[in-house]
Amino acid sequence: MEFSFGFMLSTIPALLSAAGVTIRVAALTILLSISVGTLLTIIRAFKIRPINWVIGLYISFIRGTPLLVQIFLAFYALPAIGIKLGPVTAGVLAITANNAAFMTEIFRGALASIPPGQIEAAASLGLNSRAIWLKVILPQLYIRSLPAIINECTIVVKGTALLAVITVVEVFRTAQQIGSSSFRPFETFVAAGLVFLAMSLVISQTGLWLERRFSLRRGA
Repeated sequence: MEFSFGFMLSTIPALLSAAGVTIRVAALTILLSISVGTLLTIIRAFKIRPINWVIGLYISFIRGTPLLVQIFLAFYALPAIGIKLGPVTAGVLAITANNAAFMTEIFRGALASIPPGQIEAAASLGLNSRAIWLKVILPQLYIRSLPAIINECTIVVKGTALLAVITVVEVFRTAQQIGSSSFRPFETFVAAGLVFLAMSLVISQTGLWLERRFSLRRGA
């Protein structure tokens, strides 16, 4: 069977429609991951040994197990202890838990690169801890972490394809359905790959634009 560009193009509208689900799941996951990662970074900065040990254990578990296993745990294991989640909710929870661990490590490295003198100067001006974090530390933390954050965003978008295994109808699941019904999986998955590529390119180009903008602002 020859490759059909016409059929491949005909699948694009359905895949773009499914991309709406992918984008919504990815956007929510990224927002939650940055929020959780920020919170854990602040907690770790207080250097409370038992709490930091628990956070370290969580990060080790996430980094040492596949995302697919974490998705299965959220969708199939949590109901065993009375927590029943829908496919999308379980998927967002699993990917957020995964990505937040990596965000925490990214922020930890960025925090270490901020000169302590800036924090000491802010404290000498009478700023309390909350103001120091909001006005001095976090803005620099995000700017210094921006390339890594953008990379994590693309990983999240591609990771949503794994949610097909728990019946979330996103781009990859839609491609599976079209491919199995048409007996043309090759064209369908090439089209799905192009859709994922387009989303990743948008994210990477947005990241480059933000980097240039913040670089110019620092230069000014």
